[in-house]
Amino acid sequence: MKNTLKFEGYTGTVVFDSDDRIFHGRLMGIMDMITFEGASVEDLEKDFRSAVDEYLKTCQRIGR
Repeated sequence: MKNTLKFEGYTGTVVFDSDDRIFHGRLMGIMDMITFEGASVEDLEKDFRSAVDEYLKTCQRIGR
């Protein structure tokens, strides 16, 4: 099982919470706390890509 996702040069962790029956993760390699989740693998991947896109937009907006 692969425990990471990659998009636009960023890597995110992947964890499955069996109690809540949901996948969740965190963007790695950055100082900020960016998280994502999904009830299915497809939802997780979509939320991960969206989190990276929003992070990049925010960094550009604040000049980081």
